[in-house]
Amino acid sequence: MSELNGQIPDNANEHCPGPDSEQAGKAEGICATQARGPDPDIPIVTERLQGIKHKILVLSGKGGVGKSTFTAQLGFALATDEDTDVGVVDIDICGPSIPRIMGCKDEEIHGAADGWTPVYVQDNLAVMSIGFMLPSEEEPVIWRGPKKNGLIKQFLKDVEWGSLDYLLFDTPPGTSDEHLSVVVTTPQEVSLQDVRKEIDFCRKARVPVLGVVENMSGFVCPGCHGESKIFYPTTGGAKAMCEELGIPLLGSIPLDPRIGKACDFGTSFTDTVPDSPATKAYLDIISKIKSLVN
Repeated sequence: MSELNGQIPDNANEHCPGPDSEQAGKAEGICATQARGPDPDIPIVTERLQGIKHKILVLSGKGGVGKSTFTAQLGFALATDEDTDVGVVDIDICGPSIPRIMGCKDEEIHGAADGWTPVYVQDNLAVMSIGFMLPSEEEPVIWRGPKKNGLIKQFLKDVEWGSLDYLLFDTPPGTSDEHLSVVVTTPQEVSLQDVRKEIDFCRKARVPVLGVVENMSGFVCPGCHGESKIFYPTTGGAKAMCEELGIPLLGSIPLDPRIGKACDFGTSFTDTVPDSPATKAYLDIISKIKSLVN
């Protein structure tokens, strides 16, 4: 341990070389680093997920932009094709909303020979979330980083996903690392600022960005089908940002109040409201994603 203001603390370990020493972090004892070398779970995760064609992370540096809603409705829409197998992983550990949005909040996960079996919303749509493990929806999850990361690893290496065409990850606000990413934003600059940081993180972490989805781009009246701006794009919205950063704009989804209703009842919005402009936006985005990954 190094000296503090010229003095060595009374409880200093005499064998600790201190941070200024060339032996810092290399010596045995309390100052030695605990983790060395690559994560031993990586080969296990790689083997478990080898049957999954496309892994797509839905993320944003901003909370409240509709990542969970988009992830769930994307999962429902992809699974409309009976020949397409889809999985959804809810890794928003402290705010697991996917079970309610996908209509399976009362289900339980079950152990299997090789780990856990995910909850199946339909034959070709599987879901995994910490929400299935809590006594109630109101139960708070107060976990620190290592415990949360450990559970996310379990969702990857201990769940029998089998062969999937798509595995979608609903993430908490912040930064994450996986293979392919869709970034969700709303049109106003206060959201775009955080999203720019998220895109910069993805580039530094070498995580390919499929594109950006602008959510809540306007309000669509279910009666007259007129559209009004709710979050005004003072700096040009996602379109201008994508042009600036050189990444695709996958689409803009208008705010239709029936999307919220579908999430409350755990149903597919694109199936229940096929005539909405928001449904067309979802389907156009799916078409673009498929063209980018295939």
